[in-house]
Amino acid sequence: MELVKKLLKGDRLSLARAISLIEGRDDSVRKILDEVYHLTGQAFIIGITGPPGAGKSTVTDKLVAEIRKKGEKVAVVAIDPSSPFTGGAILGDRIRMQSHNADTGVYIRSLGTRGKHGGLSKSAKDVVMLLDAAGFQWIIVETAGVGQTELDILKLAHGVCVVLVPESGDGIQMMKAGLMEIADIFVVNKSDRPEADKVVRELVTMVGLGDALKHHDDEPGSFWSVPVVKTKATFAEGIFDLFETIQKYKEFAVKSGKLSEKRESFLSDEISEIISDKIDRKLRKKLTSDEGRKQLAEVMQKAKTPHELAEKLLKEIT
Repeated sequence: MELVKKLLKGDRLSLARAISLIEGRDDSVRKILDEVYHLTGQAFIIGITGPPGAGKSTVTDKLVAEIRKKGEKVAVVAIDPSSPFTGGAILGDRIRMQSHNADTGVYIRSLGTRGKHGGLSKSAKDVVMLLDAAGFQWIIVETAGVGQTELDILKLAHGVCVVLVPESGDGIQMMKAGLMEIADIFVVNKSDRPEADKVVRELVTMVGLGDALKHHDDEPGSFWSVPVVKTKATFAEGIFDLFETIQKYKEFAVKSGKLSEKRESFLSDEISEIISDKIDRKLRKKLTSDEGRKQLAEVMQKAKTPHELAEKLLKEIT
């Protein structure tokens, strides 16, 4: 496929076109992904998540600059809220991180959530796979910041940075937000504000309690104790420390086998979703046929139960 050949050679227009096809769920998507799959599995995927207003975009922007200092290529997938009219991202990739526009080692793309709960676009996983194959060593996925439903990032990212600010409230509120369980690294941004040190202390205390409960029998070094990093991203303060911490986590994930587990889990979920999608399409086709409508009428008339019809249709399509 010519498009795939061009994007693998570094043609950015071809890469953008391929991502647009993925977003539009074009019929060619399967062929594109099948052609590039053998090149995947090289990138390290960082999830940047947290409540709205925490400064996730600024942290991401400065983190990109830090990665580029090492001469490594980085792609950013920014998951933005969708326009209710077009389904596209409201915040375009031109608006954010404009300082990297001329850098060929950086690729930034905004994807709309398109109604998907969990802060991740339906196409995000396929786009990340494509960027991995295109040779980006680091891929940052910045989520839309929708609170409790951020757990979807766990399925995609190899390491998750939860960005908080002093105004995030006390530790109990953070635990209620569902962010405590998904963090591999905590980032307390805007750390010059009042209450920042209090938030850091609360996080350190909660991490310590969690370590004592979950890992009291483990050998030292066999588990990851979630660190807390202070940043003032607007001024790039603390970003060097954050990237160093991410690199340490990457080393831990590789040595402990956690990275391999994450990739295996991702592929398991991907295969499961592909199967579910195929079954769903076949079922919808069956139910909208003349025979399907007749069978639905039987359920409506109580001549057959929903479970009975479901089992019958499942046998027919599998």
